[in-house]
Amino acid sequence: MVTPIHRAFALSAAIAAPLAAHAQSASAPATVASAPEARIEIVGRALRMDDARNSIQTQTGASAYQIDQSAIAAMPAGANAGLNQVLLQAPEVAQDSFGQFHVRGEHNGVQYRVNGVVLPEGIAGFGQSFDPRLISSVSLITGALPAEYGLRTAGIIDIKTKSGAADPGGSISLYGGSHGTIQPSANVAGGSGNLSWFVSADALRNDLGIESPDGGAKPIHDRTTQFHGFGYLDDVLDDRNRVGLMFGTATGRFQIPNRAGLQPDLGLAVGGVSGYDSAALNENQREITDFAALSWLHADGALAVQTSLVARGSSLAYDPDWLGDLLFNGIAQQATKKNSALALQSDGSYKLDARHTLRGGLYLQGDRSTSSTTAHVLPVDALGNPTSGQPLLIADDSAKSEQITSLYLQDEYKPVPSLTFNYGLRYDGFSAYTHGHQFSPRLNVVWEASPALTLHGGYARYFSPPPFELVGSETVSKFVGTTAAPAVGRADTPQAERAHYLDLGAQLRLSSELGIGIDAYYKQSRHLIDEGQFGAPIILTPFNYRDGRQSGLELSLDYAGKALSGYANIALQSARGRGIESAQFNFPQAELDYIAAHYIDLDHAQRITGAAGLSYQNGGTRFSGDLTFGSGLRASLTLSDGSEIPNGTHLPFYTQLNLGVSHEFKTGVDRAVTLRLDVINALDRRYEIRNGSGVGVGAPQFGARRGVFAGITFGF
Repeated sequence: MVTPIHRAFALSAAIAAPLAAHAQSASAPATVASAPEARIEIVGRALRMDDARNSIQTQTGASAYQIDQSAIAAMPAGANAGLNQVLLQAPEVAQDSFGQFHVRGEHNGVQYRVNGVVLPEGIAGFGQSFDPRLISSVSLITGALPAEYGLRTAGIIDIKTKSGAADPGGSISLYGGSHGTIQPSANVAGGSGNLSWFVSADALRNDLGIESPDGGAKPIHDRTTQFHGFGYLDDVLDDRNRVGLMFGTATGRFQIPNRAGLQPDLGLAVGGVSGYDSAALNENQREITDFAALSWLHADGALAVQTSLVARGSSLAYDPDWLGDLLFNGIAQQATKKNSALALQSDGSYKLDARHTLRGGLYLQGDRSTSSTTAHVLPVDALGNPTSGQPLLIADDSAKSEQITSLYLQDEYKPVPSLTFNYGLRYDGFSAYTHGHQFSPRLNVVWEASPALTLHGGYARYFSPPPFELVGSETVSKFVGTTAAPAVGRADTPQAERAHYLDLGAQLRLSSELGIGIDAYYKQSRHLIDEGQFGAPIILTPFNYRDGRQSGLELSLDYAGKALSGYANIALQSARGRGIESAQFNFPQAELDYIAAHYIDLDHAQRITGAAGLSYQNGGTRFSGDLTFGSGLRASLTLSDGSEIPNGTHLPFYTQLNLGVSHEFKTGVDRAVTLRLDVINALDRRYEIRNGSGVGVGAPQFGARRGVFAGITFGF
């Protein structure tokens, strides 16, 4: 294993050689010859500060899967893939529609950290906030988490970004191909004195912004345009202090794809018009996310502290097809949601002695969410029949604030070198549409039974507030007596989830190149949080199951040779809930009654999930392939008497094979041109992600059909 200190030495040596050679060839005066040494010291200080920042966080006892930039480059599409595609390499990460993914049977529940900074949640939709080009490494941390991790606990997406100190240089790239894809990008990293920087930007345009609703290779009305920008600057003030600033933006415009050959079946008419060609629907969604964080890192001997001020703003706007949506759904709703958050985070570690390392921290967050909707509906009589062909306009606006307070303290204790205990206590409290708080004990144990075998286990008590920015604010009573009246009038507010979590695992290194792992977990929860897409706007709405049970078993293998590398993993999972106890107006009464008396599979549960990949490099040429497969997400089961079991069956087993080849042409000491060719879904499998049925499931979605893409990258 390469430790942080070893990495710093190797990188400093790599920088020293070309700088020294340059100094000698230039025959610089003695007074200038110290510049390379000065640069080496600056880089060394920056890397030592990185190591200090990394020492604040611990993954002791948790299950962590790291993917670095070389692994991203080795996969088909490389950094041109979305972050969700990168994370599908990790065990038990299941694919879903709208670019979503699920970790260990949780619907959402992931928290993003960038360079140790927690990013407040935004309004999630189709877009991805992070471009893989900015990633030096990304880790998925899951299982029984140490006390420093809270609020969202299904998985921690821990991103370490590139920097001007560690990764000087840059590239310009153009990628494109099937589905009308055009994707230019650029990034550059460098430094001057104590200041270093990294900036990246990319744009994307294609005709497959969202999954096809019918499995066709060319979906109707599915164009998207997207842009991502990111920057990171840091200034090493001295040997003990560094100030860093990061900022980013992600914007996207999405057409909502249409299915052909459908006509409205609700029997409604507006101005004498009752028919509408589904292929002509014109629905659109716009998403914007911006964030920034200013951090101060202080490292002095055994003490390391990082304090950050974080701001994030996000918005989502849905524009309906006013006539078409009204005829097909009984409501046409223009919706806008905005959320702004400001947070203060401070984490520290102190190495008390050779056996004890103390860690503690504080997290404070304030949110403000606003929701504005304008709906067209038709009035109905007492029997539910429309009484007029003229739509009514209903406006429903709301605003709410949230406050979150989190504190933790933990001790990493090593009674002997081969045994580590990490125990701690965490407090979380929140106040929003509802309020609550909890003290959560955590305990993790890691035993290095031999140089090749490591065992770990842990227990965690979890407390997860409902995603405030997504809580539905619709006033149900306003729609009584219209075509949008809910079948159930109850609308209890989502509550915080409280859970017990157990995790056990082992890692065995069969050689320096080959390793295998096994991990098992069990979670029992009250007020299990789930999310569903109800209505035409693609805005997820949280709700609670009264009781939840989740368990799983993961097997993984990794191989890292000189030319050949690969990975494989497979996971078995069960995720079930009983009794819907909030946002009931989104469900039919029969569904509520059944779930009140029975545990059902969660709609995003997938019994079998797996991934595998291989990469072979010969000189400047790399061949790669990866495979994802699964037993299918859930769908409702219709019985012979016409009744349904919610989420009672699963969709067919699916596989997707991707292939890629790239070659790097050296054009100078620090310059290269890389050509790549990728085939995504090489077998052109037509597989269904969703069929439109199930608890909280919207329209059908299918995986993308075969696509052929090519790219060129100029590196410098």
